[in-house]
Amino acid sequence: MDTLVEKGTQMIREAQKVLVFTGAGLSTESGIPDFRSPGGVWEKYDPSELSFDRFLSNEKARETYWQMSTEFYETMKDAIPNRAHLSIKKIEDMGKLLTIVTQNVDRLHHKAGNSPEKIIEIHGTLFSVSCLNCGKKYEREAIETLLKSGIKAPSCDDCSGILKPDTVSFGQAMPEDKMRQATMYAGECDLCIVLGSSLVVYPAASIPVHASQNGAKLIIINRDETPLDSGADIVVHESVSEVLGQMVEI
Repeated sequence: MDTLVEKGTQMIREAQKVLVFTGAGLSTESGIPDFRSPGGVWEKYDPSELSFDRFLSNEKARETYWQMSTEFYETMKDAIPNRAHLSIKKIEDMGKLLTIVTQNVDRLHHKAGNSPEKIIEIHGTLFSVSCLNCGKKYEREAIETLLKSGIKAPSCDDCSGILKPDTVSFGQAMPEDKMRQATMYAGECDLCIVLGSSLVVYPAASIPVHASQNGAKLIIINRDETPLDSGADIVVHESVSEVLGQMVEI
């Protein structure tokens, strides 16, 4: 692995515009469980019962969704960035970071100190809530206070519309502006670093594909194989935080 780390270090040094693409495997090293892993959320809840359509049309489904979301939020709110998050911050400090495109909803890139304007949360965030009718935004803690008071499916205090965490649910449209921005940066970057993503969830996983097709070098660090491994310049199936930490020497 030492040779791969040295090669990765050199590629980062030579790069001018780095796009970092992050997935759940980055957050698991901060103690946040993966949805799909053994013991994860989908062993306790049925994803088909938590689709966007069900959320909109069924009060009971909304109650179950908020129960699930609160459990997940509780594991995230006190999580702290790991060595990989801090390594990405160092890449920004080096003046090389073009953008972070993250599938994660945990705000750990913000906690690590990356510039908010450099972070594209392609699947949204659990840390804010919006009214699906009028668009009013709420801080998550304010909604958690309502839930703890016994309200099982909160509604907007302005228009009585349905409130939902600002995450992308099954069957919900991806945010077009964020996808467009991420795709634009994928066409501009000269190095794409994939961290902790299985690269099977589309359309988000199209971003590293687009980067590679536009001539960017590709580094994939993930514990398991991905569909893009064969086309990458470097592939390491080890701890994301350990490997990237070594590559940027922190």
